[in-house]
Amino acid sequence: MRQEPQGEIRQETRREIGQYSEQIYAGVLGKLLGVYMGRPVEGWFYDRIKQTFGEVWHYKNQEAGTPLIIPDDDLSGTFAFCRAAPDRGYPKDLAAEQIGEAWLDYLVENKTILWWGGLSRSTEHTAYIRLKNGIKAPQSGSMLLNGRSMAEQIGAEIFIDSWALMSPGDPELAVRLARQAGRVSHDGAAVEAACYIAALEAMAFEEKRLDILLDEGMRYVEHPELERLVSALRERCAKLPDWRQARDWIAAHHDYGRYPGNCPIQTNHLALLMALIYGGDDFHRSLMIATSAGWDTDCNAGNVGCLNGIRLGLTGIEDGADLRGPIADRLYLVTADGGSCVTDAVQVARDMLRGAAAFRGEIADAPSQRYAFEQPGSAQGFMLYPGVGLEQAAVSLENAWSSTGETGLRISYRQLAKGVKAAVCVETFVDNTPKARAGTSGFEVFASPTLYPTQTVELEAVCPQGAAYPSLTLAVEYFDGFDGLQTHYSEPFPLTAGNNRIRWRVPADCGQAIYRLVIELRGDRRLDGYVIIKTVDWAGAPENYVMGRSYEMTPNLVTWTNETIWLKTFVSSAENFYPDYLNTFSVSHPTQNGVATTGTGDWRDYTVASTITFSQQKMAGLVARARGHRQYYGAVLGDKKAKIIKNSHGVITVLAETDYPYQIDGRYRLSFALKGSRLDMLVDDERVLSAADDAYASGGAGFVVDEGAIVADGFSVSALGIVTK
Repeated sequence: MRQEPQGEIRQETRREIGQYSEQIYAGVLGKLLGVYMGRPVEGWFYDRIKQTFGEVWHYKNQEAGTPLIIPDDDLSGTFAFCRAAPDRGYPKDLAAEQIGEAWLDYLVENKTILWWGGLSRSTEHTAYIRLKNGIKAPQSGSMLLNGRSMAEQIGAEIFIDSWALMSPGDPELAVRLARQAGRVSHDGAAVEAACYIAALEAMAFEEKRLDILLDEGMRYVEHPELERLVSALRERCAKLPDWRQARDWIAAHHDYGRYPGNCPIQTNHLALLMALIYGGDDFHRSLMIATSAGWDTDCNAGNVGCLNGIRLGLTGIEDGADLRGPIADRLYLVTADGGSCVTDAVQVARDMLRGAAAFRGEIADAPSQRYAFEQPGSAQGFMLYPGVGLEQAAVSLENAWSSTGETGLRISYRQLAKGVKAAVCVETFVDNTPKARAGTSGFEVFASPTLYPTQTVELEAVCPQGAAYPSLTLAVEYFDGFDGLQTHYSEPFPLTAGNNRIRWRVPADCGQAIYRLVIELRGDRRLDGYVIIKTVDWAGAPENYVMGRSYEMTPNLVTWTNETIWLKTFVSSAENFYPDYLNTFSVSHPTQNGVATTGTGDWRDYTVASTITFSQQKMAGLVARARGHRQYYGAVLGDKKAKIIKNSHGVITVLAETDYPYQIDGRYRLSFALKGSRLDMLVDDERVLSAADDAYASGGAGFVVDEGAIVADGFSVSALGIVTK
């Protein structure tokens, strides 16, 4: 039986939602730190970790031969599946069936988020197959259908933090949402363990005492066996002075071999709680224990980091070795919504804050700019630019946050003069070249860039009062078609005291992917000082983004080449999506809804166009305002008709149609223009259809094919009107 509470959770007047902002960020950040701590030794036996490192107090990616920032299901699943909430309007009665639909909306089979280990081998893959075959959640994750070996694995717990982050101080809501989400893929003790963690995290926004949280959290568990398991662990931990002794007890009585499946919840849930108990109010010690104890290290450390991030805050995170600096808030959220992949802890925390506000019927006050550095210590992915080598005059890059509300990123420089520069950068895409992937077990990030040619970058910089000031130059690094990088520079912008507002239109570069945005400070004579970057932003669709033919973008392209960097700016769920030697793309899919998209969620009013050769397919054409691959508008030809369609979670609605006797193997220029609620389809520059719908306000663009193939010659996206956030 559970222990009696040692005290009561403090009852306070519910705070304004904005007052939770820093704790939400600390929870997101703690999740990242834990996952990146645990990931390098995931799959290692306990004895190997102990013999190699003793205790793991910092990142071991270099020793393990892996990058620090790589895709991880713990992060992508946590912050992707919760998109069911905004997609449905944040209903408090959000159901498992709707969250299961989000799995289908944002997963790309065999590519994104999950361990695709096979039916009845991987719990999440098994649930996906059930969902894909029409079995709705919660049946998709039920023990009755999948057996205990699948239903009681760790996944429900590792994906659960987002629901608590959107329910600060409201454990009832957190548990209700967590239970619905967990049942998409799991059942039994796995779901109840997830609910327990969700309750602890939601309560931790108000209550800091761990014993009280552990006691009160049991009120939300509907599983006597799990309750007895947790109680036994707590009793054992109270008697054993060292965490390794408790770890030995778990191994002796609840190791993997005592439960069916390959990653049972029981073992890992106990390891997670052990790390919390022995870590106490020491954020770093709790992560060390969760990582050093073995089993599913990134999952357990991720949950520990999120809970203690909320509970102990940024002060707890910073009370030890620097874990924040190396990651600089960076993460990859690998989903079908490619433009949201390259992101950071601040932007994710804003999403969680908006969700928390929406569940309360409130509006969150969050910056509209992409980079505003509003959280203490945040860098949002900005780092010293490695491309300048010994010419680097920047001596530090740090957050300029203050208690007065001033925020920004301070670039401090020393001896800035001719021949050197103070340069910082932020990634806007990923390096998926073979050279970059060498030695990383072939991992690949499926993403679209966040910044495109012909978009306008807006920047606000502040200079202190002084006698002289540097100039500021913006630049983009882009791939050149040969796995190399080229650079476009802006003109120098002279800076003056106070606020400086800078706008720069990124030049066209023939459809190549932009990898980094660079900010350079230069001076004609020695300058010592700093400049604060207040905000950096770009919004809306590109002014005129054009992709040409394959051999124009990759001059050394040979027939049957299937990999190019520019092709990887698209995320494809089509079974075959390749460069076409004489055109640009070939898209082929044997069933319904083979989709390939690029772009970001803030592309609003624009025209997407391509010249398409229609082969033997049921339906094919362009998509626009896509969020994932089952929420979009389409302008298509099929059944000898032209159609404007809407895909809403896999349900196709024809918004407008007309007879159009296109020819098989005919070549047609399709254009799809969207402005506000008006949707226009053009064929060979003649408008053939119009429709009105306001379900989707923004999103990426690309192609769709049902049961067949198309060849696309060129691809363009052009903004319509003035776009504001």
